[in-house]
Amino acid sequence: WVSALHAICTGAQVAFMAPTELLARQHAQVADSLFRESGVRVAFLNGEVHGKPRQALLEQLKAGNIDLLIGTHALFSKDVEYRNLRYVIIDEQHRFGVEQRQALLEKGLEPDVLLMTATPIPRTLALTVFGNLNVSTIKTMPKGRLPIITHLVDDSKRDRMYDAVGVEMQRGHQAYFVYPRIDDEGNSDLRDVQTMYEFLSTKKYPQFHGALIHSRLPEEDKISILNDFAAGKLDYLVSTSVVEVGIDVPNATCMVVEHSENFGLSALHQLRGRVGRSSLQSWCFLAYEKTITEDGKKRLSVLRRTNDGFEIAEEDLKIRGPGELSGIRQSGFLHLKFADLEKDVPMMAAARDEVDAILSSDPGLLSMDNAVIRQVLSL
Repeated sequence: WVSALHAICTGAQVAFMAPTELLARQHAQVADSLFRESGVRVAFLNGEVHGKPRQALLEQLKAGNIDLLIGTHALFSKDVEYRNLRYVIIDEQHRFGVEQRQALLEKGLEPDVLLMTATPIPRTLALTVFGNLNVSTIKTMPKGRLPIITHLVDDSKRDRMYDAVGVEMQRGHQAYFVYPRIDDEGNSDLRDVQTMYEFLSTKKYPQFHGALIHSRLPEEDKISILNDFAAGKLDYLVSTSVVEVGIDVPNATCMVVEHSENFGLSALHQLRGRVGRSSLQSWCFLAYEKTITEDGKKRLSVLRRTNDGFEIAEEDLKIRGPGELSGIRQSGFLHLKFADLEKDVPMMAAARDEVDAILSSDPGLLSMDNAVIRQVLSL
């Protein structure tokens, strides 16, 4: 927010994009409370803003009467025009595709960009190596936070997991149960939220209050359920990965992810981040099936070993590859003939630093020392 205010003070407009309406609204509420007395003009835009209210907002934006626009994918809709967009902030950048991020940037004239994420996707991490992105890493946790304890759970430990979560809820704390499917479509062995909510509410935790949440629910219902959970009216949520971002409940201490071998490293780390948001000790249980592959075990062992999002991202890069550095694929391997992104990072970093030094002293490559470089680049 400090960087956004600095840009606004120079006369720039700022766009702040988040992947879900819930998260975007949370950011809008924070911005409104921070800037209410400062004269900064804040507005919110999502796909639900229609008709005259939308038209009025877009006219104000185009006229330069909105300083900070916060919203979802609607920020780069075709009818959205900015007068002077010079700074773009993208939260949870791993949730957006390359083309989506580019569509927002093209609304301005080469705006500065701030990308935020707890776990950079492989392509983003590779761009930091090649020098296209400058990285600021927040290494320390907020004061009083404890590292989340992560357990890998097979069928033999499942009952113990349920008991451990029950003990936490008995203490007055809250829990998440995450499943990969909404319902049983009859062609999968995967547990689903509908079936498991019935099981948990009647067989395991009839004494506690729970709720079911997934992407098919109306937005107002999702917001109502999440508000009840945040207010402590619910002991647990049974959900799909819809709770991956934008949920801040300090009293939640348990995250259970079923069929965790089917989730990516980034998604698992984000889900784990829904707990451990206070001074309370928190746990993440990654339950997996006996059909798990060796690669699946390797991924889960990374989560058990570390809570460091950057280290997890580096492992993800090794497993999935960096994708296209100048294209739209965000994972996959480059098939380079000589360079090895895993082994040659120090050499690439040294080359990047050398390029930065050359361009700092001679931006136009006009000196005789850089004549050969200029000639090669012109080919």
